[in-house]
Amino acid sequence: MSMLGLGPDTGAGGGGDGGGQGVVPYPAEPFTALAHGIGSQHDLPISPFYAFAGAFTALFVSFLALGLLWSASRFRGDRSGIALPAVLQRAADRPATRTALRLLGLAAALLLLLHLLLGPDDPARNPAPGAVYVLFWVGLVPASLLLGPVWALLNPLRTTHRLLSRALPRRSPHRPLPARLGQWPAAIGLFGFTWLELAAPDPASTTTLLIALALYATAQLLFAARFGERWFADGDAFEAYSALLARLAPLGRRSDGCLVLRNPFHGLDATPERPGLVATVCVLLGSTAYDGFSDHPTWINALQTSPLGRTPTATLGLLGSVALVATLYCLCAAATRLVCGPHPGPLTAFAHSLVPIALGYLIAHYFSLLVIEGPRTVSMALGTDNATAPAPPLGPGALAALQVVAVITGHVLGVVAAHDRSVRLFPPARAVAGQLPLLALMITYTIGGLGLLLN
Repeated sequence: MSMLGLGPDTGAGGGGDGGGQGVVPYPAEPFTALAHGIGSQHDLPISPFYAFAGAFTALFVSFLALGLLWSASRFRGDRSGIALPAVLQRAADRPATRTALRLLGLAAALLLLLHLLLGPDDPARNPAPGAVYVLFWVGLVPASLLLGPVWALLNPLRTTHRLLSRALPRRSPHRPLPARLGQWPAAIGLFGFTWLELAAPDPASTTTLLIALALYATAQLLFAARFGERWFADGDAFEAYSALLARLAPLGRRSDGCLVLRNPFHGLDATPERPGLVATVCVLLGSTAYDGFSDHPTWINALQTSPLGRTPTATLGLLGSVALVATLYCLCAAATRLVCGPHPGPLTAFAHSLVPIALGYLIAHYFSLLVIEGPRTVSMALGTDNATAPAPPLGPGALAALQVVAVITGHVLGVVAAHDRSVRLFPPARAVAGQLPLLALMITYTIGGLGLLLN
């Protein structure tokens, strides 16, 4: 994570001789170090040849096996799953449980606000930046994967809206949300957050965080006052982010509302094809790709020497990365239409297959950041002065292997999801041929993802 001031480089080289090589000074900038969640690329002790060979082999073998053995759709979306015991159902749906979670989220938000208002403007002594960028942003990934869309219950803005609605009753009904809006507000909000993290002049400053959080909270509450609480499901960037990742969670809800244990592919298949879905996933992929490239010496030199200045150049780089990911996907959708014939929604039909890829990138880039900076942030929040980062849980080799496996696995899962959707939508004679553009897209994304890790 290209976040400034959260301590030393915590990448794969943290346990080897290469540790610290990812720290690059920024002259005339208010920051002193650039810490990336995966460390410098040359810190990863793994052969690029074997990594790329393994990735291509996995993709081609999975594509051929699916084409030969998987001729009918097997995923049933939100109609599948084994119901959990009734006692667990009642405990999860009990009003007291949900109220406790809402109060927990509200208390955490108030604690964060106190640290921002009263704490020192130094991320080495104030846990607030780490709480936002590590515990919240990165920690929401495993939380959503294990427990489902948890942010919908913890979201302090949703709770605040409920409290305000009770205190200030409306005289007129809420307006309906325009269907064409879809998840576009979430995509814009996610881009705004990643811009804050990766391109803003001083992302770890308490002043910057206070202004950003105040603007975001005000906008969300105003839209919720206009459209009602249902605004948060698609309008709140982090609820949409959590819900998207939760599609791969083993816990989920069937269409009848029952809490079930399910095959994650079924949950992924149930991803609604809504406006803005492609943009949301492309923001996740593009911003993570930019994050991986942002500590490359070539890009750092470009930032330092650009006549536009660091922030405008970084903003253009982030926009370019997201635009590149989106352009490649749109070209793939157009090629699929040419091969398979007209289809009412080729752009959104396969967007769900990008979610495992985004998850693989998130794990590869941010695993070490979470397990190292997360405990240190908690220690600071508990009052431990000069809290030090724990030792890396994995050695350089093991961490490099984890990162490569995460990227490759994400692409293989994406191939499986795309194949199942293809054999459902198109005749058998065209279903496999129609996936060739998707396979080319997966290979392109794989080359880019592994290249950011290894080159």
